[in-house]
Amino acid sequence: MELILQGIKEAFYLIFSLDSEVLQILFLSLEVSGIALIIALFVGVPIGVFLALSSFPGKKIFLSIINALMGIPPVLVGLIIMLFLWPVGPLGFLNWLYTPFSMIIAQILLALPIVTALSTSAIQTLNPNLILQAISLGANKIQLAWILIKEARMTLLASLMAAFGAIFSEVGAVLMVGGNIKGETRVLTTAILMESRKGNFKISLALGIILLAVIFLINLGITLIQQKDK
Repeated sequence: MELILQGIKEAFYLIFSLDSEVLQILFLSLEVSGIALIIALFVGVPIGVFLALSSFPGKKIFLSIINALMGIPPVLVGLIIMLFLWPVGPLGFLNWLYTPFSMIIAQILLALPIVTALSTSAIQTLNPNLILQAISLGANKIQLAWILIKEARMTLLASLMAAFGAIFSEVGAVLMVGGNIKGETRVLTTAILMESRKGNFKISLALGIILLAVIFLINLGITLIQQKDK
């Protein structure tokens, strides 16, 4: 219990003292996860709408694959990206390994199945009469998609929270492709792992509290937006 209290005190000290290293780690964590989440949303939501409204051979198998990918181990994603970005790999010429770019790619691949699967489910649960009504009023495909997204916004915001929580708190993929380099690719989760291995439990616990606080505050903001019309 004493260790936990010390960790809480250390967390407040690191935050309010504006420790430069902690702030750099925090901002990089938010930058990597934020960019990955935005890209995943812009790609995953349209795919989800398309899957919900379309019918084609193998659709159920495709949806099953997407649902299965929601549980893909982050270390496996990290390994796949590492193989592609390794100096002798097919994309090694980009020199993206152990950079924030590779970390963003990893988190996009982790967030995309979550956003796509939950978006598909959100659209499919809407009243079918809404689609018929929009079509009867002359809505084209883009307008129909936008109407459905607005109607399913509450569930879509829930998918946003789920995807953010998954990528912001994962450590395996970003550690493998980012390397936990101080001042360049070190984020909250990799810093926690490093400090724990060094036996600096107060610091690792403090960073963990900061991570949880960020997740809580962002989810609180999304929840307030989600519930403002209720």
